[in-house]
Amino acid sequence: MNYKLFIAWRYLFSKKSHHAINIISAISACGVAIATMAMVCTLSVFNGFQGLVADLFTDFDPDLKVTLAEGRTLAADDSAIKQLKTMDEVETVTLCLQDQALAVRDGQQVVVTIKGMDDSFGQQMNLHRLLYPELTEEDLPLHADVLEYAIPGIQLALKLGLRPDFEPPLQLYAPKRGERVNMANPLSSFNSDELMSSGHVFQVKQAKYDTQYLITSLGFAQRLFSQQGRISQIELKLKPGTHIGRAQRSIGKMLGNRFNVENRYEQQEDVFRIMKIEKLIAYLFLTFILLVASFNIVGSLSMLMIDKEQDTQTLCNLGASPSSVQRIFIIEGNMISLLGAIIGIILGVALCWVQQHYGVISMGQSEGAFIVETYPVVVRVWDLVVILLTVVAVSALVVWYPVKRLI
Repeated sequence: MNYKLFIAWRYLFSKKSHHAINIISAISACGVAIATMAMVCTLSVFNGFQGLVADLFTDFDPDLKVTLAEGRTLAADDSAIKQLKTMDEVETVTLCLQDQALAVRDGQQVVVTIKGMDDSFGQQMNLHRLLYPELTEEDLPLHADVLEYAIPGIQLALKLGLRPDFEPPLQLYAPKRGERVNMANPLSSFNSDELMSSGHVFQVKQAKYDTQYLITSLGFAQRLFSQQGRISQIELKLKPGTHIGRAQRSIGKMLGNRFNVENRYEQQEDVFRIMKIEKLIAYLFLTFILLVASFNIVGSLSMLMIDKEQDTQTLCNLGASPSSVQRIFIIEGNMISLLGAIIGIILGVALCWVQQHYGVISMGQSEGAFIVETYPVVVRVWDLVVILLTVVAVSALVVWYPVKRLI
C-alpha cells in the first residue's frame, strides 16, 4: 500500500489526542451523507415522475411516428407506406390525418384536434385501457355505412356536455383549403360535417389529450379538411421484443431524409425537456448544499493537521517532501467525503426501496385527487454514478486549497 494512503487511513480511524477531532470528522461525514442521500432521493423522484408520464403517454402515442420532414401531408398510397408494411419489426401500420376544427353543440364552441385514423387503430392503441365504459367487443368501428362515430377525450366531452350516447350529433367545422373567408356568408367558407356517438370516451389522464382530442375515422377527417387521399402521419406499432432504438434507426435509414421518425420521448419532447431542466436545477441546488456541507471537512482537517504537527515534522525529517505531506491530508479529506457518499447512497437507495414497496410518503390527503397516491421513485445506476463523482469532485475542490495554504 502507498505510504500516503496508509497514513491517511490510519489518521481517519485511529483515536486522536483530542477527541473533538473524531467527533468533527464524524459530523463531516454525516453532513456529506445527508446531502448525498437527499440527492439520491430527489433525483429518483424526478425519475419516477418521468416514468409515470411516459407510461401515461404509452397508450395513446405509437411506438414510432413517421412524419414528413418538409410539408404537412403525403399521399395515402405513398411508396414509403408499402416499405414499412414489409418490415419484419413492424406489426401494425396506421394511417392518420390530424388537424384542428371547431366543434359546436348546444351553443358551446370548442376548438378541438381531430385525429382521423384508419381501421387498424384498434390494434395500434390499447383501447381497453383508454375507453370508458370499457370495451366489451373485440373491435370498435369508427364508421358504419353512412354514419361516422366520435370518441372524444373525457374532459372535452364534459366541456361540450356530451354523454356517451349523445344526441343530437356533434357539428364540426373546418376552413376550406385555399379559400378566403366570405364575409357576406362566412359559413360558405367552411366545410361542415357531423359525428355520432360511439358510446365511449377515452381518458389518458393528460390535459393535452383529454381536453382537446377527438378520435374519428380517417375518411371523415379527409373530407372535413379537404384532404382526400392524404395523411399527415404514419403510426407504427412494433412487434413484441423489438428494440425501439434499433428499429427507429433502421426505419430512418430506409426512409431517408424525407421523413422524420420519432419515438415516444421525441413525440413529447417539450414535456420531457421541461422535466430534464427541472431535474438539472434540483441537482445544481443540491450540489450547492453538498458544497456547504463539505466545508465541515476543512475544519476537521485543520484540527487534524494541528494535532499531527509533530508527525508531519518527523515525515519531513525522514525525507518526505512537503507535497507528499500535503497529499496525505488531501487523501484524508477525500476519504471522509467518500465515506459519507457511500453511506448516503446506501441510505438513499434504501429509502427509495421503502417508498417503492410501501409508499410511505403520499401525494396528499385527498384520495383520488392525484393520478398516483404516493410519490413514484425510480433509482437509476447512472444517477448514482453522477452523484458519487459529484461528491468526489466537490470534496477535492474544497480540501485542496486549505491544505495547500496550511502546510
